[in-house]
Amino acid sequence: MSSSSDFDLPQRIVRAARKVTGSTPAVLHEPSFRGNEWNYLKECLDSTFVSSVGKFVDRFEADLAAYTGARFAVAVVNGTAALQVALRIAGVTSGHEVLVPALTFVATASAVVHCGAVPHFVESEEESLGVDHHKLREYLRGETAMRDGQCVNLRSGRVIRALVPMHTFGHPADIIGLLEVAREFGLVLVEDAAESLGSTVGGRHTGTFGLLGTLSFNGNKTITTGGGGAILTDDPEIAKRAKHLTTTAKVPHRWDYVHDEVGYNFRMPNINAALGCAQLEQLPELLVQKRCLYGRYLDAFRDVTDVRIHGEVEGRRSNFWLQTLVLDPSVAHERDAILTATNDAGVMTRPVWKLLHQLTPYEKHPRMSLQVAESLAQRVINLPSSAPLGGS
Repeated sequence: MSSSSDFDLPQRIVRAARKVTGSTPAVLHEPSFRGNEWNYLKECLDSTFVSSVGKFVDRFEADLAAYTGARFAVAVVNGTAALQVALRIAGVTSGHEVLVPALTFVATASAVVHCGAVPHFVESEEESLGVDHHKLREYLRGETAMRDGQCVNLRSGRVIRALVPMHTFGHPADIIGLLEVAREFGLVLVEDAAESLGSTVGGRHTGTFGLLGTLSFNGNKTITTGGGGAILTDDPEIAKRAKHLTTTAKVPHRWDYVHDEVGYNFRMPNINAALGCAQLEQLPELLVQKRCLYGRYLDAFRDVTDVRIHGEVEGRRSNFWLQTLVLDPSVAHERDAILTATNDAGVMTRPVWKLLHQLTPYEKHPRMSLQVAESLAQRVINLPSSAPLGGS
């Protein structure tokens, strides 16, 4: 074991973090409103179009599509709703299984269950914190069989319909490798890009590699609409169906109310989209600040042994949504002491989410060996990540 713990590692981390955050209390992540937010919100209020109809919803969708390079974006009330509808459109239904990382926010699995399907938890890799496509391929080759073009879980007998990689804290997963796995096993790939607006792989935006991708604009995301999410796709028919489903499946008509299937009241309100339009205008600057913040943490922690600031993989560009400290396995036992010391000092830190297979609703669900995810869960700590900490 290294000697870093002999020098009170928690306090060394507090001192390093304060080089970045200063002496005043620092929250984990707060939104930044320094552009046209008040102007657009007032315009929206003055128009009286504050609900699901209005020019800002249409503009926000167009701006999102232009920014991400997707042909279409459909704005909805939150990221969970976006993923639920995307999975439904991908054909996920009752009795199916869907491969999701155990190391993700609970909403990834919740969206699967809302479709009547079963989350099947898969392993992560240390390099990206995303799904490990090498181990996943090996696992599927041993645990599944292809029958009539469908991947069947030999233990449960259920069809595994889809794969949902998540780009953890904005760091892109190895999406190219995961696409290859999806093709080999006849899986629909739906990207959970909730955390990765502004992240790219080979210059291409996350959320645009699968049949569909989803984004989140919760209050703690890089940009926010208060609540909100979006579905990305290049397929015009999928986009049309996504918009139809999320507006209660109402058939357009000047006055009549005809709904041709069971839909959802998931359309993003115009007032939220007004906020989003102003936020999206500032995204390039916010991404610069977050990258600068990453550099500041690298410098601050350079002399703190047994820890590292998580960075990028070559060929993949992160938005650095949440700055991430990773402990060496030799000091994993210090995690809670570090969390206590930093929060006591006014430096808000958080561990990674509790792994999904360890939550009561999911503890009996199918899963592969999760040794890396379980190790990461004991070693990952998020640091204060608000964009202004990176400087102006």
